[in-house]
Formats: sequence, structure tokens, C-alpha cells
Amino acid sequence: MNEAETRAEHIDPALKAAGWGVVEGSKILREYYITQGRLESHGKRAKADIADYVLVYRNHKLGVVEAKAWDLELTEGVGQAKKYAGKMAVRYAYSTNGQGIYGIDMQEGTEGEITVYPTPEELWNLTFAEANAWRDRFASVPFPDKGGNWTLRYYQQISVERVLERIGHKIDRILLTLATGTGKTSIAFQIAWILFQARWNLTGAERRPRILFLADRNTLATQAYNDFTSFAAFEDDALVRISPDEIRKKGKVPKNANVFFTIFQTFMCGPGDTPYFGEYPPDFFDLIIIDECHRGGAKDESTWRDILTYFKPAVQLGLTATPKRWDNVDTYAYFGEPVYTYSLKEGINDGFLTPFKVRQISTTLDEYVYTPDDTVVFGEVQPGKLYTEAEFNKIIEIKEREEHRVRLFMGMINQNEKTLVFCASQIHALAVRDLINQVKDSKEPNYCARVTANDGAVGDEHLANFKDNEKSIPTILTTSQKLSTGVDARNIRNIVLMRPIRSMIEFKQIIGRGTRLFDGKDYFTIYDFVKAHQHFNDPEWDGPPLPEEACAKCGQRPCVCEVKPPSPCKVCDQTPCVCPCEKCGKRPCECERKKKAKVKLADGKARNIQHMMMTSFWHPDGTPMSAQQFMEMLFGKLPEFFQSEDELRSLWSNPLTRKKLLEGLEEKGFGKSQLHEMQTIIDAEKSDLFDVLAHVAYALPTLSRVERAAKAKVEISTHFNSKQQVFLDFVLSHYVNVGVEELDQDKLAPLLKLKYHDSIQDAVADLGSDVGQTFTGFQKYLYHDVA
Repeated sequence: MNEAETRAEHIDPALKAAGWGVVEGSKILREYYITQGRLESHGKRAKADIADYVLVYRNHKLGVVEAKAWDLELTEGVGQAKKYAGKMAVRYAYSTNGQGIYGIDMQEGTEGEITVYPTPEELWNLTFAEANAWRDRFASVPFPDKGGNWTLRYYQQISVERVLERIGHKIDRILLTLATGTGKTSIAFQIAWILFQARWNLTGAERRPRILFLADRNTLATQAYNDFTSFAAFEDDALVRISPDEIRKKGKVPKNANVFFTIFQTFMCGPGDTPYFGEYPPDFFDLIIIDECHRGGAKDESTWRDILTYFKPAVQLGLTATPKRWDNVDTYAYFGEPVYTYSLKEGINDGFLTPFKVRQISTTLDEYVYTPDDTVVFGEVQPGKLYTEAEFNKIIEIKEREEHRVRLFMGMINQNEKTLVFCASQIHALAVRDLINQVKDSKEPNYCARVTANDGAVGDEHLANFKDNEKSIPTILTTSQKLSTGVDARNIRNIVLMRPIRSMIEFKQIIGRGTRLFDGKDYFTIYDFVKAHQHFNDPEWDGPPLPEEACAKCGQRPCVCEVKPPSPCKVCDQTPCVCPCEKCGKRPCECERKKKAKVKLADGKARNIQHMMMTSFWHPDGTPMSAQQFMEMLFGKLPEFFQSEDELRSLWSNPLTRKKLLEGLEEKGFGKSQLHEMQTIIDAEKSDLFDVLAHVAYALPTLSRVERAAKAKVEISTHFNSKQQVFLDFVLSHYVNVGVEELDQDKLAPLLKLKYHDSIQDAVADLGSDVGQTFTGFQKYLYHDVA
């Protein structure tokens, strides 16, 4: 009896007998996709995590059942059941072959055979041994689903449940840490909706709660407001966007709503000495959700902290994408440890975020020492001083250097793909914008635009058009600081780093600009001119932070003898300050600009700038590897797939076994995109992926596709008739131009249509009825050992 029969005849009836899918409020999710599977090349994904059964009661996932065929061991599915239960934070897991049931308590670590499945009510009471009236009330509220086309991902549901559990136990400071692009706003919506429907509030009165969504940028607050509105769940008058213009127009702050959206800066404004937030009673809000809380009022020295202090009675939920670091320790001190953490690595491996490649680019002008043959256009330079990356475009400017970098990455990227370029300053972003527009292929005048604080409404309009996936102009945006967060543009394919990234927090935020999923987007690429990729080598890059070590001098952590980073400006609350200069009244300050030195290189130097590029590879666990490490790892795994050179040739010669081999390699972390990268490393870009495997496994010299096709034609001429030879020559021309993908089984029909102009009858007349055998059979001649 196979697994499907076992499930239908034994497992399904046993679950039904226990009341699952029968008792009101209970249901069974069959073939439940926990993850989507990591994105691989050509739109394919690695194997997803799929649970056979998930047991749901009162809108909570309570159990996982892994089914196996009748004749397999009872505990054959224990490993999968534990894995899936652990991932979904479900306490009870079960393995069954239809003959018995093996149960595991993931919390207590106990396991063993049981006679029957627990009923929904029994499993609820086992999971929640301690009764809680608010939990029961929250559990009665179903999740809205945007008309059935949207569901909570497993980590989002865990986040919602963990927050509600704390609220139900009257804990008033809560933190969630989830990677950029994982849907923190959707989580906030679900929490707000359940509290709204359950009529939870701090007073105990029978009324809807008043919830404040607080951000530090208008784009974030507006984006959240639009997301909440798009669910079409709240009544129109339940949501309100607080802006200074609206307050001035009405002469007062809005109070007649349930969910309020604003930014810190708006609340800090106000007539006279009274900020707008002071117009609300301190106990007005029941819940405050602080987006990107590591940047806002959770900082001890922030003037924005006054807002959170004023509304002290409210439950305050912080949302952040950044794990604990020395430079956001205040956030964790204020909110406490996160109730749930979902990392960038997890998001990529689960298939909810887009993976990325890193191209590390070095040039001969990454550092500079002035020599007399160079021309100082204005300002002063220090003879003998070594100018490094941190000083370029801050205190010294060399146009030829920037122009060379721009030409480099514009030659590497697909110029039709949306790209963000991070520059050292607003003036640098202006210069890079102009250089891009000078070398672009496009005829569009707004192909590249700058979006910085100085660009105001015009910049906001460019950003809105860039974020619109239906629009292609502007294609590239340059910026300095403004776009490191809050840019929900799903189709970003390239991120160019032209300024140093000193903070791990900022680095993660910038990477997050490209991680959002988009149809046809298998990965995005980071072009790194400033060695920012070294952040990947930080042991804290992705995962729990290491225990903090005390300073060797003062014995404290964080160190008190080291110079602390400057505090944010008391006026604008930014570091560095973005207020206009008191002398010239401009930002950036024209006084400072005059101090910057501008150098024009001697002609010979300008034309001799060279570059070197290196690509990083990524281990399946999310850690970076060098090309050498990748090759060594691949070498160690290949014997699992073939034992000899002849076996490799045989497997590769048949489209079906070749596909199976590539799928197996992909599951082990060696996807097609990585193998194509290895082609470049071993200088075999015009060769076949076969050559990569043969070179790594047996140190064989590579052959170009042209050479393989030429050798194959000799064999084809003696084994196929003249009409078949004409068609196979056509196939080989596509193989030479594109690669081995053109020899896949699913390419036969398109090739026939292309060759015979959609007339399959003509194809059969020429090639015979067994066209498939011809297409498959000739391929062995491409890979025979002809030495």
C-alpha cells in the first residue's frame, strides 16, 4: 500500500475520528507549503518544505503529521515531522504509517507511541496549559486574507501569535526582529486587526483600541497606511494619516479614528512650545507600533524618545530588521530581547527573499597620492598624503576616477534593469547621476535621477516612478543616505556601492533593497567598489550575536574608554546633521564645499586606470565562500553523483539524466547560476557546464561549444540522414550560441516550430516519427571522449 492509499484508507479516517475537520473551528491543511524553496537559476526553486498534514484549531496551528507508506517503519517520518514543527513553532509533531502513531512533544522533548490522535480541544489544552482569557478572545478572530489571494507565511503567523501572547499577559514593551522584505507591515496589520476585532484596550472598557503606527520617514508611514488600506478590512474612517498640513488645516490633531499613522518629526512639531503629540492625553493610545525602531525614539539620547516616554502607558511594539549590535544596544535595552527573530539567511533559504551575487571590484585608483603632474583645479592637497576611500568625494574629488567606475559598472549591468547607486554625498550622487546619463545607451532624458534630501518633491516623484513596476523610467537612482531604507521597489536587480559602509546595520538595510521577490528575478547583484563585502566575514553577519567581550582597557562592554560616535543633532535628530549651514544657509554647506580639493589627473594616468573583479560564492547555509572554497566543496560532493569520467559523460549525454544530475547538484547548493559563475573563473565561458564538472572532478581541459559541435558533426554525418543532419546542425547552432540549456527535452518542440515554421507535419516528414530519439540520440556525440 503506497503513501496515498495509506493516507486515504487509514490516516484520514483516524484524524476525522478524533474530530479534526469535524469539530467547529478545526481544520486540516493538507500538503501545506511551509516554505517556497530557495530561488535558483531560470526561475526554478530548491525543494520546498511541505508538511503532509497541519492541524489547526481556533486559528492556531497546533500539530504536524508526517505520513509514510504502510510498509515503512512507524518512525520513518520523525525527522521531517520534527523539522516542520520546529520551523512553524508547533509544539506537537506526529509520524505515522497508518498502522500506529508516534508523537513528539517539541517543548518537553518527550516522545513515544500513542493509540489515537488528541481531539482539537485536547491538543489546545496540551499546547496552552495556562488559561488566558485574552488568548481565547484573540483566537476567535480569523485572519483577513485580501479576498483569499493572500495568506500569512509561517514566520509571520509566529510573530503575530508571540506578540498577542505578550499583550494578553500585559507585557508592555515588545520587539520583533525580521529581515528587510519579510513583511513587517503585514504583521503589524494582522496584530492591529485582531486587537481591533477583539475590542482589546488598556482600560478594560468595551471599545475598539486606538493604535499609533510611528515611523521616522514619510515613505514608511505612507507605505504602511496604503498597505493597511489595501486589505479593505477596516472601515474607511478607522484609519487616518496624520500630516502637518492636515493638522494646520483643521486646527487640531485628529482623534476620531482607531489606527493613526505619522512620523516622529510631525509629532515633534507644533505651535509654540507644545509639540503636537502633547495635544493627546498620555493614555490616548493603547498600542504604539514603532517601525525601524533602532533608528527612532528607542535611542537613549534621541529627542524623539520624549514621544515614547509621554505615551508610557501604551503597549509599545518595536519592529526592526537589525540584530543586536553595539550601535543599537539602546533599542534592545528599551524593548527587551525580541520575541521572535527571522533572519536574512532564513528568508533567502526559505525562498521568501531573493538571493544575491557580489562582484568585488578593485581599481588602481582606490587610493591616491598627489604628484606634481596632476592639476589641482581648486582647494588644497597634501603632498605625500595617502587618500583612501573614506576621503574620496568628501575632501578630495577626482572626476576621472568616478567616470572610470561608472563606465565599469554600466558595462557590466543590463542597462534596462532597475539599479540603485549609493554615493558618498549628495554632491557625489549628483556627479554620478550626470556621468551615468553621459554614458547610457538609453535615449530617455530621465534615465538616471538623483534622489537625496536636497531633491525634495522632484526626487520623491522620481522615487515613486522608480518603485512603480509598470514604469521603466527612471531606471537608475543615485543617492547618498536617503534610499538605504524605505524603498519597496521589488524589481531592483543591481545595487552599486560607491561609498564606504561602516555600519553592519546600514549594510543589511542596503542589501534589503534588493531582496524582495519579483517575477523573473532569480537574484540581484551587488557591485562593490568599496570593500563593503568584508561585512560578510563578520561572524555576526547573520545569526545570533556572539557574547560581547569586555574592553581590554576598561573591562566594560560597551567600552567607556573609547570615543563614542557623535550624538544625533538635537534639531534634525540625524547623524550626521542635515540642517542648513548657519553661515551660508545651504545644505550641503557651500563653505565646506570650497574646502574640498578637486584634482584632474595627468593624461597618462587617466587612461591607465585598471580594475580587477572577483565574485563571491555562497554556501547553502548562507555564508560566503571564495571561488577556491566553492571548487573544493564541489569536488568533495561530486562522487555522490558519479564515480568515473565515463559515468559523467553518460549522464550528461542524455537530457533526462542530465536534468536529474543538475537538480541533485542544485539541492546540495550547486545551482546552475553558480556553475555558470565557475565557468568564468576557469575561463570557460564559451564552454559547456559539462566542462566545469569535468574540470573540477578530473582536471580535464575545457573545450569550447564550437569545438564540441564541430567534433559532433563528424559523427552526425555518418549516423543520420541528410534531412536529419540539417535539423541537427540547426540545433547545434543554438547550442553554440546559448549553451547546454538548448538541449533540454522541453526545448525540442520550440526548436521544431522555429525550424519548420510551426508545421509539425513537415518536421515529421523530414525527420520521421521518432523525432525525440533523434534529438536525444545525437547528444552523446557531443560528449564522447574523442581524445
